Amino acid sequence: MPIYMQIIINIVFSYVASVGFALTINVPHRALNLAGISGTVGWMVCWFITKAQMGRMLSNLMGAFVIGILGLFFARIKKCPVTVFNIPALVPLVPGVPAYQAVRALVNGNVFDAEASFLRVGIVTCSIALGILLATMFTEMFYRVKKFYRKRKIKL
Repeated sequence: MPIYMQIIINIVFSYVASVGFALTINVPHRALNLAGISGTVGWMVCWFITKAQMGRMLSNLMGAFVIGILGLFFARIKKCPVTVFNIPALVPLVPGVPAYQAVRALVNGNVFDAEASFLRVGIVTCSIALGILLATMFTEMFYRVKKFYRKRKIKL
């Protein structure tokens, strides 16, 4: 399949997944499109980094970081809580297949395979959480520095 077709498919399905989950958890209608855009951009960052073979952990970390930055930015624009944008946008990054494989291996009695899959799920989950945390920290630091220099400029 050509790369442009893969990109189009990933964009469409990540948007549909984010907006669909946003509808499920009753996100306000004024925030639906931005939640979908945030999910799409985060997934595409994750997908491109994965295609560059930089690892699953780094790709999910960067995807969650971009989602966190966009969520904070969109929350200021729409005057909504950040979770309205972050939670639906993180849906494409959730490691559903490895979690399913881990439970399936555990039920079949393959403890070693289940352990490896659970470890993979844990690493991806921690990298997603760390990406959101770093986005919040960097944004907070940016606004504090901006406020500091604004106050300093007024005093001079």
